[in-house]
Amino acid sequence: MIIGSGSAGSALAYRLSEDQRNSVIVLEFGGSDYGPLINMPAALSYPMNMSLYDWGYKTEPEVHLGNRRLAAPRGKVVGGSSSINGMVYVRGHARDFDNWVQLGAAGWSYADVLPYFIRMENWHGGDPGVESDWRGTDGPLHVSRGSRANPLFAAFEEAGRQAGFEMTSDYNGRKQEGFGAMEQTIWRGRRWSAASAYLKPALKRANVHLIRCHARRIRIADGRAVGVEISRRGKQSTIVARREVVVAASAFNSPKLLMLSGIGNADHLAEHGIRVIADRPGVGSNLMDHPEVYVQQACTQPVSLYRYWNWPAKILVGARWMLFRSGVGASNQFESCAFIRSEAGVEYPDIQIHFLPIAIRYDGQTAEQGHGYQLHIGPMRCASRGKVRLRSADPDEPPVIRFNYMSQPQDWVVFRRCIRLAREILAQPAFDPYRGEEIQPGQEVQSDDRIDAFIRDNIESAYHPCGTCRMGSRNDRLAVVDPDCRVIGVDRLRVADSSIFPQVTYGNTNGPSIMVAEKAADHILGKRLPPRDDLQPWISPDCGNSR
Repeated sequence: MIIGSGSAGSALAYRLSEDQRNSVIVLEFGGSDYGPLINMPAALSYPMNMSLYDWGYKTEPEVHLGNRRLAAPRGKVVGGSSSINGMVYVRGHARDFDNWVQLGAAGWSYADVLPYFIRMENWHGGDPGVESDWRGTDGPLHVSRGSRANPLFAAFEEAGRQAGFEMTSDYNGRKQEGFGAMEQTIWRGRRWSAASAYLKPALKRANVHLIRCHARRIRIADGRAVGVEISRRGKQSTIVARREVVVAASAFNSPKLLMLSGIGNADHLAEHGIRVIADRPGVGSNLMDHPEVYVQQACTQPVSLYRYWNWPAKILVGARWMLFRSGVGASNQFESCAFIRSEAGVEYPDIQIHFLPIAIRYDGQTAEQGHGYQLHIGPMRCASRGKVRLRSADPDEPPVIRFNYMSQPQDWVVFRRCIRLAREILAQPAFDPYRGEEIQPGQEVQSDDRIDAFIRDNIESAYHPCGTCRMGSRNDRLAVVDPDCRVIGVDRLRVADSSIFPQVTYGNTNGPSIMVAEKAADHILGKRLPPRDDLQPWISPDCGNSR
């Protein structure tokens, strides 16, 4: 039984049901992913701001950000957050997974996980045969690239070269570091979510069943999971699990479910009158994310996407997409990116840049200046850690989410470097034909204090929460699951989603979340793909200085 049909839950359902002897039940509260607002890539800002598709979570006041409460969207729909995200595909750096092993996740090195990335991919990003040892071409998840037809993409990539940074032909292949094309989970002009890639094909099998319900808590008897208490159409009942329960409900809802079921910090559970079944203080702790800001520049030529930001143009874009699945609507417009180091001597890249040929926020609000472009930039390995806690013992109450952003002094140092590096890139000759005034932070923002104030007032989540049910060795008091994804202290119960990440990966987390499910499914089935030890000498080729 799988709780959640998101990135991980959908992949689990697909892989576990390949053997017809297994009966798979998927529990999902959210509704259908049908409709243009979800499936049109360019409309990505709409579903993540709609209560129909998003749980609508917000953080508690962030102490180090002027007590602002930030949006923390998670998908409340078939396909979970893969149905409302930005459709960016990043595996993460090889060192990320090697670090997981150092943190107690034995068997999750890059050599171990690479076969699962290859198995899940259907890659359309390069010439036939190029880097074939690194990429998969027959998996369920279509991975493509945009056309990069807008001249601002070429200007961005050339500006990176002019600034002295490296280039990369495939950041998901042998060499991550550098400027180059960004990859998308888009296929034939529409969002290719985990539901499209995995769940819908799985539901065609007779041994897979999707039940629309709200999972309230896991039923545990004699130290083992025996089923899930659900509510459906106003009535409560329990669905019995014949074999195992696998929680794949997100970095927010997975720890919430464990805590409601008596698994978590004993003192916290006692505060809410919940009987303690397994005292695991790590449940809900270790919350990580990628905070970011936008550095925006006005564009002197009318080549940005702002020319489509009026209702007549939007109608035309939508009509072309509806009829032909082509045009501006067929891309998320994140078509170029960069993975760089904040300074010389950093072991491996620690800054990610998304380039967007329009000055706009995630909520769809454009800059007043009209035509513009922006860099989404932020550090990938912040030292700050947050928590997810219960608001009450009522399963209908949202969790308490505190990211605790910018609580560590080093995070401020790296974020200032991000702002200054962004400005350096935007000042290169490649942008000379397009560069207008700096929209934000604004030319007057130069000192550390002014930059810090800008960060404090403008930092946002990149929507990559993870780590709240951390994987580690069974003798690690703060670990929640072991390297087989089994919840420590409770039998027949596993967690398999981004919540088990020991450390946040470098880049967008949708791809690694799916990989976790692919690998966890094999752990459940008692089989493993052999590690790619033949590639070990080249796992981390981009060591040294960035430029």
